[in-house]
Amino acid sequence: MPSKAFHDRAGISRKVAIVNIALVANAFIWYYYVSSFLMQAIQEAGFADSEVLMIWGVNFLGIAIAAILGVFLIYRFKRRLSFLLYWMLAGVILSLSLIMVDVSKATDLIIVSAALGVYFGLGMPTCMGYYAAATKTENRARLGGVTFLLIGLGAFLLGTIGIENIVFSALILAGWRAVGLVILFFLKPDEKQIDEKRKVSYRFAISNRSFLLYFIPWCMFTIVNCLAVSGNSEFFSDAFIRNSILIENVLAGISAVIGGFFADFVGRKRLTVAGFALLGLGYAILGFLPGNLSGWWFFTFVDGIAWGAFVTIFLITVWGDLAHEQSSEKYYALGSLPFLFSNFLRLSLGSYVSAGIPEFAVFSFASFFLFLAVLPLVYAPETLPEKTMKDRELKSYIEKAQQEAAKVQKKEEENTQRENEDAEVEFEVNQEDYEEALKEAEKYY
Repeated sequence: MPSKAFHDRAGISRKVAIVNIALVANAFIWYYYVSSFLMQAIQEAGFADSEVLMIWGVNFLGIAIAAILGVFLIYRFKRRLSFLLYWMLAGVILSLSLIMVDVSKATDLIIVSAALGVYFGLGMPTCMGYYAAATKTENRARLGGVTFLLIGLGAFLLGTIGIENIVFSALILAGWRAVGLVILFFLKPDEKQIDEKRKVSYRFAISNRSFLLYFIPWCMFTIVNCLAVSGNSEFFSDAFIRNSILIENVLAGISAVIGGFFADFVGRKRLTVAGFALLGLGYAILGFLPGNLSGWWFFTFVDGIAWGAFVTIFLITVWGDLAHEQSSEKYYALGSLPFLFSNFLRLSLGSYVSAGIPEFAVFSFASFFLFLAVLPLVYAPETLPEKTMKDRELKSYIEKAQQEAAKVQKKEEENTQRENEDAEVEFEVNQEDYEEALKEAEKYY
């Protein structure tokens, strides 16, 4: 696709799109592999529950605190890409330093977990802030859907490599960060300086009514989904759940791309409401048929679709929309907390929390709270500009009208051609009759 045509369709240049996708996908895939590395180390060492809680706790707190406080660092660099270059270079060095760590000791692994969490938290909001600043609102979700699909594919490919030992894992992590660093260094696009007047405070973001109306449903969904997934282990084997999660991830990747285009066409609000309705139906069926295989596969299908749409909206798109051309780093820092907390809850306390709720009530509980989560969305504003939606609806209507007009014109041309062919045949037949009649007349007259 020519560069100008790509710019017209995506709203940004091809170079900026590649850098955006590379930054976000590289960061999240790196953290996914870090989480897998920590889980593998915990399983092999056989730490006590209190130690496991500490390992995941310092990781979550490190990300959360660094994300909230780290956004102030970017104002020293004036440009986000300058900060991100140093951040990615530090990631290569930090990944290689894992070689010197003895992960069989709980103390060492706790320190490593905290360091990796702090590192990821420092750069993640700036990474997403650059993504929001470089994309237009009307095209942000579709690029986000493609990015999430690549995150899923990258995480799957790195997962197939496996985690053989700490040296191998460190080299994989460092190499992966180096790939992103090379892409950013050679394709570094032009970027405007960060305008100090566009900075927003956390108080302003939290007091923003629109932010809260999207943030509350996102919180409820992540926590409820975490508890429900933990409750499923009571009915199905771990191997079966892992296989179904793999299928769900494939569905989520496909749904993210389709949902991204859908969100850029009809709006984010409609997509999120539809996703909550699908999930509520899925949990309701699990509540009526706990442990039923057909019910579980139906839930896997709708959960995969909803996850792809929700990650595209809540992790990548809507916080940049709500910033309204202002600095969006603080919106993304706050918006990522529910997702991070749900992961911490699932990895450390999920089984204990779900055990406190009766097995037959877990899914009914989830379905009820998902219904409550929809209520704030009813009052939430649409973050996609109304003019954009109307223009696209009008454009779609005009295209359909042109297609219908072309069909009618084609049909009329076919009818006209058929009539002309019939007239020619009739003329030929009448000419032959006339000549025969003329010959007969000459015999007698």
